[in-house]
Amino acid sequence: MILVPVLAFLVGLAIGFMINSPVTGIAGVYLGVAVIAGLDSVFGGLRSALEGKFHTDVFVTGFVSNVLIAFFLAWFGDMIGINVYFAAVLVMGWRIFTNLSLVRRFMLTRWRDARERRRLQEAQGAPQDAEQKAQQSAVT
Repeated sequence: MILVPVLAFLVGLAIGFMINSPVTGIAGVYLGVAVIAGLDSVFGGLRSALEGKFHTDVFVTGFVSNVLIAFFLAWFGDMIGINVYFAAVLVMGWRIFTNLSLVRRFMLTRWRDARERRRLQEAQGAPQDAEQKAQQSAVT
């Protein structure tokens, strides 16, 4: 399930490299806001996958609605003459950093737990090995 947000990110990245032309003007603002909204969804999906709470339908609807809402805010701001897209970028940027910090903490905790389990297994295995060696030397 973790592959869905990663694949979505890679597909978007590939499309961006294939187009390879700068987007300027108001279309650049709209596209920038949509990309930030998409990244917010991707990192949120990654976090929920690591927590074991990922659902494809929630991810897809969240992705589409985030992009559309951010795009609408940018468009509406242009219509009324206020840079409302700053609010969308600020909120979604905040969520991106929050999700990334939670992903980092989750991965670090998982790594520490695995390291501790290995250490305990090695510590438990060492006395058993000594007993087995003592038994083998007593038999021979």
